[in-house]
Amino acid sequence: MKKLSLLFLLILSGCLYGQTQPYVLLVSFDGFRWDYLNRAITPNLDKVIDNGVRASSLMPVTPTKTFPNHYSIISGMYAENHGIIFNAFEDEHTSEYYRIGDTSAVRNPKWYRGEAFWETAERNEITTASYFWPGSEMNDPERRPTYFKRYKHNEPYKNRIDGVINWLQLPDKDRPHFITLYFHDTDTYGQHYGPNSRELNQSIQRLDSLVGYLNEELRTIGMIDSVNIIYVSDHGMTEIDTSRIINIENILVGLDYKFGGSKPLAMIEPQASDYDSVYTRLRKNEFHYKVYKKENIPDHFHFKNNDNIFSIILTADIGWSLVNDKQLANMKKYDDKGNHGYEKESLDMHGIFIAKGSNFKRNYKTGTIWNIDINPLLCKIFNIYPNPEIDGKLERIEFLLK
Repeated sequence: MKKLSLLFLLILSGCLYGQTQPYVLLVSFDGFRWDYLNRAITPNLDKVIDNGVRASSLMPVTPTKTFPNHYSIISGMYAENHGIIFNAFEDEHTSEYYRIGDTSAVRNPKWYRGEAFWETAERNEITTASYFWPGSEMNDPERRPTYFKRYKHNEPYKNRIDGVINWLQLPDKDRPHFITLYFHDTDTYGQHYGPNSRELNQSIQRLDSLVGYLNEELRTIGMIDSVNIIYVSDHGMTEIDTSRIINIENILVGLDYKFGGSKPLAMIEPQASDYDSVYTRLRKNEFHYKVYKKENIPDHFHFKNNDNIFSIILTADIGWSLVNDKQLANMKKYDDKGNHGYEKESLDMHGIFIAKGSNFKRNYKTGTIWNIDINPLLCKIFNIYPNPEIDGKLERIEFLLK
């Protein structure tokens, strides 16, 4: 009996020490609205859904913009907490600017207050990689993945997939187990041509073909059943036009203030002497937008506890734009047909969540989930503890796992 017990313990010990870390590939289709999947033009994604899980939609955080939401997905925090409150904003203490097109700014770790999942994973001796993701190319080597690519907007899409496949063929001791991958296509075409355009449908089909290519490449290297793949998007898209604009400069003529934010969600910082006049005029002209004092914005926005958020916040009705003279001139010049950044409860702002792999249920559908819950979901898959400061909650999402 003692020999049998000892043998059992040895076998159990061998099994435990022989366990390998899972593989997870997190893929972002920027601006891929939740209902693009319902257009009968995504056969490869449909196969993923049939063999995995699909949420009816993925709810973003405020503001429903690219960098804030990508960093919320990876950090599990609201924008007010992780610090990337817009694609472009000013540090109110130092007057420095963060802009997504400014290479030095996006690589400066001072802006990123949250802990990205790759930081959590690396601290737990899990090797990670990123073929593009906001925050992944920080100048601090302690805060970025082991392998990363500096962002090149025009990098061919198949090159990105090939790069991931190359990482997955590294020797076991060097191979990343968590990888991010990013594609901008549906965001670009949705903004230029609108979410209901022929060009946008072609973009959807283009991304779906990449899903097929990725699966073929994983099958070729013998890892099609080894990698958990999660497809997400940062936000959705809605139609806009230049007939639906509110020019803030026309409303606040003669008053002294700073204007910030984005067209769907704007911020006003008046000079102290003009604060009451600015707020009164904005309230008086409140048509197709809502105005809030920062301290009174509803809690569900999660958009007040940050020094870089101005003292007055304006939210446009869906499809409307809050602009100054410069932004109005650009709108007329480029004549974009789509935009995002509106209130996160609007379904047009919701993205996708699809996942397939050995850790996920099969042919399982659920309702709307929150993007801040993806971070604790990843931690659960890798059996590690999330950063205690995250806003995401595992209990809202772990039912998607086996």
